[in-house]
Amino acid sequence: MKDNFTPGPFVEELTAAGVPEDMHGWLGEYGVGALVVKMGIHFLEMSPERTVATMPVEGNTQVAGILHGGAHVVLAETLGSFAAGMHAGPGRQALGIEVGATHHRAIAAGIVTGTCTAIHLGRTLTTHEIVMTDERGRRLSTARITNLIRDTAG
Repeated sequence: MKDNFTPGPFVEELTAAGVPEDMHGWLGEYGVGALVVKMGIHFLEMSPERTVATMPVEGNTQVAGILHGGAHVVLAETLGSFAAGMHAGPGRQALGIEVGATHHRAIAAGIVTGTCTAIHLGRTLTTHEIVMTDERGRRLSTARITNLIRDTAG
């Protein structure tokens, strides 16, 4: 995503999260969000069609010592929302209107990778499927998110 903005106060946060430098202008005034930082989400690829990130299991577990189901959904919604926002482009924003997940396998340690793939990139709606896998490539969960695209007030 090409932009003409000057970098804002979140350059270090964006760099630490793996956000490509050419996207710093777009996200420079907002960063990646406090929850993304807390969860340890790190971006590997970013485009409207495909966005990939990792997240550690450590620090994101539930009482039984496995990755919290909500952590799966946080990773999924983060990926789908960033992908939809890139598709929306300047002067528009993406708002999540539906997210759902199915958990297939538990994980107690290591790194989870989320791969977000566009199903539909329309003028007013986007839908993405996000598959979370472990370090051996085993599917942990599958999620789907739909975002509404609207013009920003201004």
